[in-house]
Amino acid sequence: MMILITGGSGSGKSEFAENKAFTLSKEHLNYIATMVAFDEEAKKKIARHRQMRKDKNFHTIECYTSLNQLSFSKQDTVLLDCMSNLVANEMYQEDGAHENTVKHIMEGVRYIHKQVNNLVIVTNEVFSDGIVYDDETTRYIQYLGAVNESLARMADEVIEVVYTIPVYHKGRRE
Repeated sequence: MMILITGGSGSGKSEFAENKAFTLSKEHLNYIATMVAFDEEAKKKIARHRQMRKDKNFHTIECYTSLNQLSFSKQDTVLLDCMSNLVANEMYQEDGAHENTVKHIMEGVRYIHKQVNNLVIVTNEVFSDGIVYDDETTRYIQYLGAVNESLARMADEVIEVVYTIPVYHKGRRE
């Protein structure tokens, strides 16, 4: 099963995703963390996320680029958090995919999805603010949009978290 969870910043999507993954499997839980701790704000967010999942038995794997380098077992449930960080990492990190970001990420997601029972992916809703951005930010938004569209097509469930409330756009409703 593949589940895509989206929402705005601070919507509660990561906590919802952790709980969703935990309901799918109490064992063999893997958390792919994609945020680079580049400043104090990022370090605080990482610490908060670690605290949220500390009692849920997740094995954390820090992976900033190249999802296709990871290996899992069929019984594993994987939570990938967050696609917006991964897109930025692939675009701008030295070892990233740069102009091949979308293709590289989707190959990595397909690779992981084939390996595991359950894949839960968190992404961000950054498309509705109506602001006109510079060319580089626009390119980032286009890449993230292309990834999100591909993920939504692949996913069994697509859930948007709005103020901690799940809104199902595709798949079963609980």
